[in-house]
Amino acid sequence: QSQLVESGGGLVQAVGSLKLSCVASGSIFSIAAMGWYRQAPGKERELVATITNAGMTNYADSVKGRFTISGVNAKNTVYLQMNSLKPEDTDVYYCNAKKRPHWYTGYVEVWGQGTLVTVSS
Repeated sequence: QSQLVESGGGLVQAVGSLKLSCVASGSIFSIAAMGWYRQAPGKERELVATITNAGMTNYADSVKGRFTISGVNAKNTVYLQMNSLKPEDTDVYYCNAKKRPHWYTGYVEVWGQGTLVTVSS
């Protein structure tokens, strides 16, 4: 059972918008950062955007100015608002979290199962 549950993917026309959501569950003492990555068939998974628990964000150059990542630490949730979508944004988007399950454990990295975003031209 995935500890990260994504939602919000789907089909959208170019220049349209979508908003992805990801909720972390399971044992969570703290979360250091959450983020979104994407992967096309036959390609490596690449970073889209990340956000730390202090609110610091990082974006891939290809999405700067179009995508916005936000997080709500109290709810262990991260969002990705995607505007001005392009056909090349078509990918499976994966949620990622660096979490500490218990006070006595270190941080582990967990992944969601992915949500497909398809942008038609």
